[in-house]
Amino acid sequence: MNQRSEVPNVRPAIASMRGYVPGEQPRVGKTIKLNTNENPYPPSPAAIRAIAVAAEGGLQRYPDPMATSFRMEAARRWGLEPEWFLCGNGSDDLLTILTRTYVGEGDLLRFPTPSYVLYRTLAEIQGARSEEVPFEADWSLGESFVRPDPRLKLVFLPNPNSPSGTILEPARVAALAERLSCPLVVDEAYADFAETNCVSLVRELPNVIVTRTLSKSYGLAGLRFGYAIARPETIDQLTKVKDSYNCDSLSIAAATAALADQEWLDANVAKIRQSRGELEAGLERLGFRVVSSRANFVWCTHPNRQHRALYEGAKAQGILVRYMDYPSWGDGLRISVGTPDQQRALLAILESLLARG
Repeated sequence: MNQRSEVPNVRPAIASMRGYVPGEQPRVGKTIKLNTNENPYPPSPAAIRAIAVAAEGGLQRYPDPMATSFRMEAARRWGLEPEWFLCGNGSDDLLTILTRTYVGEGDLLRFPTPSYVLYRTLAEIQGARSEEVPFEADWSLGESFVRPDPRLKLVFLPNPNSPSGTILEPARVAALAERLSCPLVVDEAYADFAETNCVSLVRELPNVIVTRTLSKSYGLAGLRFGYAIARPETIDQLTKVKDSYNCDSLSIAAATAALADQEWLDANVAKIRQSRGELEAGLERLGFRVVSSRANFVWCTHPNRQHRALYEGAKAQGILVRYMDYPSWGDGLRISVGTPDQQRALLAILESLLARG
C-alpha cells in the first residue's frame, strides 16, 4: 500500500514550516545550564508562598480570566491604570496574540535579524510574509527598518536584543515608532537587566506596545507568565483574541507577589549585572570578542576557533551554552549569566578547549 508523505488536511503554511526549536532542556544529571537565559537564582520567597496559598484555596474553579490582581499590581508598578495591561502565558503567548490580532494571510511582519527566531514562526503560522532587516555592524537599525510598505501590519523590536544583548535607547525607539504606520511591539523580555526601558512610550505614542515576562529577571521561567502594556483600546482588541483562561490561578498569584517584591528584584538584578561583567571579562581574557550586553546573557565569538566545536566540547563536560548560526551574519555562542561558580567552571572548560588548539 502506498503511503502518502504529507499529513492530510494540514494547512500548507503549517506543513511547510520548520517550527520554533527551544533550547536544550536536560531532565537528568547535573548539567550546568547556561543556554536558555534562565535566572540562576530561585524566585522571590513571596512568590513561593503565594503559590501555596493559592493551592490551598482550591483549584476546582477557573482562574480570573483577566488576572485582575496582577493588573492592579502592574498598574501600581508602572503608574498606569489596570486597563493598560493584558496578561499571558509567558510573553510568547502575548506575541502570538499580537500576531493573530494584526497580521493576516499575505500580510507583512517585520523584525530585525539576528534576533528572536520565534517571530518568523509566528508569521509562518498566519500564512504571512516576514521581513528580516539586518542590524548594522554596531547593532543599530537603519532606514530600511522603517521603510513604508502597504502590506506591513506589525513590527517586532526585541530590546534588549537576543542574541547580542544590545539595546536601543528610548529616544531612538520613539523615532522609529513615529515613522511606522503600524504597531511597534517592543519585546522587553530582558529589560530589567538594562538601565532604560520603553514603558513610558506607550503613553506617548499610540502605536507602541511593550511586552514583558517574569521568566528572566523574576526567576519564574517554569511558571510561564508575561504581560503586555498598551493603550486600553488596544488591550480591548487583544482580549478578543486571547484564550479564555490563558493564565492559571497559581501563576497569577505568584506573578502578583513577585512583581510586588521589588526589593528582591533589585538585589537579584544587581547580582546578575555583577556576574555579567565578570563573564565578559573572563571571555575577553580567553581571546573572545564580546558584545557589551544589557541582558542576562553574553554574545561572543572567537577569531580562530570553531564555535560549534567549543559548544560541543563544553556540552561533553556537562555545561550547556547556546550555539547559534545566522545566515549571512555568522555564528557564535550565546552564554547565559550564571552564578559565579557556574561561570568559573565554564571559563575553565573553555580555557582547556582553547589550549588544545
